Amino acid sequence: MKIAAYLDRGRPGVGLVSSDLQAILPLELAPGEEVRGALPVVELLAAGAPLPTPGAPIGIHTVQLIAPIPRPRRNLFCVGKNYHEHAREFAGSGFDSSAKAGGEIPAAPIIFTKVPECVIAAGEPIVVPAAVSTAIDYEAELAVVIGKGGKGIRKADAMQHVWGYTIVNDVTSRDWQSRHLQWDMGKSFDTFCPMGPWLVSVDECDGTRTRVRCWVNGEERQNASTTDLIFDIPTLIETLSAGITLYPGDVIATGTPVGVGIGFKPPRYLKPGDTVRIEIEGIGVLENPVR
Repeated sequence: MKIAAYLDRGRPGVGLVSSDLQAILPLELAPGEEVRGALPVVELLAAGAPLPTPGAPIGIHTVQLIAPIPRPRRNLFCVGKNYHEHAREFAGSGFDSSAKAGGEIPAAPIIFTKVPECVIAAGEPIVVPAAVSTAIDYEAELAVVIGKGGKGIRKADAMQHVWGYTIVNDVTSRDWQSRHLQWDMGKSFDTFCPMGPWLVSVDECDGTRTRVRCWVNGEERQNASTTDLIFDIPTLIETLSAGITLYPGDVIATGTPVGVGIGFKPPRYLKPGDTVRIEIEGIGVLENPVR
């Protein structure tokens, strides 16, 4: 199933996306829950409750899609340098503070976070904060959405805890990432986490072997398969849950492939007027303008 969050004449709603992607079947949630997007639906299903009965379909083009989880309950978990070629690309860029300690290919997952407030929807603009930084990069990523929560999850059991997937653009201020020797601030500027266009359940998308592609102004920049991940999804879940309890609706961005702007000589950063388009098999398209 695909679950979308939307605004219908200004009123928030959540619903199932039809198989032809032309309609949304609204789901009736408890009063006030619609503002949380798809999160309450994931929580209901993780608790073993039935899916709310869908209502009459409405045209998808008559509503405004918003981020499927407009405000995650806490920071998004993210993974740095998790594709082999991107790890080499980044280590050679001169902006990689982690390479000083761990070399090109990390020995363990590099985890950082993005604050919930930086999430925006497909179609919303990524804002270049010119007074703060102009070294703004794109990163196309498959994001895992946790269903059944837990702690100390074994790798062998990890996929049982995955509800599904969405697309995330891990927009990054490269100079802040380098200057502060950590990644959270340069990854968490306002508008730096486009997400969407919806959540897709695990039965409709095989995140272990799906293609991730990214275009800037129609030029293909990234094209790789999740089979190229250094640390696969079960390893990431096992690593995170070893000391942190995971909850339904938690989001884990799994890393970006080779082809980011910092990898070019000279770097090719985003600038106002650009458009970033990300496509992941089994999910759809996330496209955002830059201003």
